[in-house]
Amino acid sequence: MIKTVRDAWQIPELRRKILFTIFALLIFRLGAAIPVPYINTAGLETYLSAQSGTILGLMNAMSGSAFSMATLFALSIQPYINSSIIIQLLTVAIPALERLAKEGGEEGRKKIASITRYTTVAIGLIQGFGYYSLINSYGLVETEGLPAMWVAIVIILSFTAGSAFLMWLGEQITEFGIGNGISVLLFAGIVSRFPHMLRDMISGIQAYLNPRTEEQLAAMTEVERAAYENSILAPWMIAVIVVGMLALVVLIVFISNSERRLPVQYAKRVVGRKMYGGQSTHIPIKVNMGGVMPIIFAQSIAMIPATIGAFAGWTTESGGFGGTLMMLFDTANPFYSVLYFLLIVGFSYFYATMQFNPVEVANNLKKNGGFIPGFRPGKPTADFILKVLNKITMFGALYLSIVAIAPIITGNLFGYSSLAIGGTSIIIVVGVALETTKQMEAQMLMRHYKGFLE
Repeated sequence: MIKTVRDAWQIPELRRKILFTIFALLIFRLGAAIPVPYINTAGLETYLSAQSGTILGLMNAMSGSAFSMATLFALSIQPYINSSIIIQLLTVAIPALERLAKEGGEEGRKKIASITRYTTVAIGLIQGFGYYSLINSYGLVETEGLPAMWVAIVIILSFTAGSAFLMWLGEQITEFGIGNGISVLLFAGIVSRFPHMLRDMISGIQAYLNPRTEEQLAAMTEVERAAYENSILAPWMIAVIVVGMLALVVLIVFISNSERRLPVQYAKRVVGRKMYGGQSTHIPIKVNMGGVMPIIFAQSIAMIPATIGAFAGWTTESGGFGGTLMMLFDTANPFYSVLYFLLIVGFSYFYATMQFNPVEVANNLKKNGGFIPGFRPGKPTADFILKVLNKITMFGALYLSIVAIAPIITGNLFGYSSLAIGGTSIIIVVGVALETTKQMEAQMLMRHYKGFLE
């Protein structure tokens, strides 16, 4: 990867793309450090430190700690991700949107992108209001003598504007920079938290070696005591976590580069005095075709009920419907792990279907005189490709599900809730790094290719 970046730096056009991406990420980190006015950020950080293993902790990790500091980019790119999921699902369900996506061409894609942007702003307003309600319910809003309505409008619009700006920034990175802009922003947010996670581990070891006395625990508030108990980490667990993360990285890299190759034979054709065709090639089908997107989509859906409950001020100790909802969607609950598993499998198939159409591939082979040995062109070929695609997608979905859930189970066994978020972060970081590196290699290959006139 380092060699790829170094080689790309030697090409002026790619160097400009890399510099543009770096500049965009600097703007992202700058906005993530500018706090929204009228919020007690110190009290908010104390509260969210006790929620490290919950949905709120996950949102804080994905935003690069901007969520806990109530900055302009506190909502991060979650509104855009949720909007993309909704529009893609509606594209499958609504015939008009499906025709627009398949037959509308470039103009159709622009219209769908425009609908996605408007939906992002609407979701940003809803999430901004929910976040304000959460902060206000814990008395962390400081009106400073101003009308409460005015303060609420300023806070909600600031959060919404930040998420809309990040959506625009991600699109600029995709067009003028390197990699998928939304994935790159998500990558930057997670990587920026690594020093914070290291500091938490050191604090956890110190808390394990020097435990608080009963008097000190009694002097703490309920939130401070919960944050302290969640941070305790035994020294031997560090070795297990490091080895587990390294093994996770190796597995992710191995599976990401794995593919099933379907052999393709092209028939010979005689045109005049020359013979064309007859060569053999293959159709590559990646094991993990969806990359990190199924995990991101699954997280976004799985966190919605608990996020609504957290914004409403519900906790696992609350009674009635609210308490039951928060207990079900707590990362320590087996129900959450099962739901998370099923969502990853479902979105893996959904994303594979969106990216690879067996019927279209079979028709293209037939038009170009190609065939898969042992199968007749047309429907038999499409059926065979679909059968192979389903098997490969199932293996990739199981791999993603196991890798995403194993850290959650391990963290629950160890009693260290941040491990679940750390495992998910590693999956996203490694996946985005691999995808961005492949894009850089593809662009370098295109620029180093010598045509037949040279």
